[in-house]
Amino acid sequence: MSKTKNLLLRLDPALAEELQAVASVEGRPVSEVVRDAIRELVDARRVDEDFQQQLRVAAKAQQRLLARLRDDR
Repeated sequence: MSKTKNLLLRLDPALAEELQAVASVEGRPVSEVVRDAIRELVDARRVDEDFQQQLRVAAKAQQRLLARLRDDR
């Protein structure tokens, strides 16, 4: 059995209405449309060099913070 995580998503009413219209026209549940959109975003970030560089910088900062918290300076 696949595990899932529930998320609360707050949308502007107009955007929510547009999302519902897209899902309706495509004959899919809103949750499926949202999952696909998120999947596309994440896949795009995987090949985006600017994002990957930002990710490396953020990871290094987190590593430094963890070392300080462990007192491994």
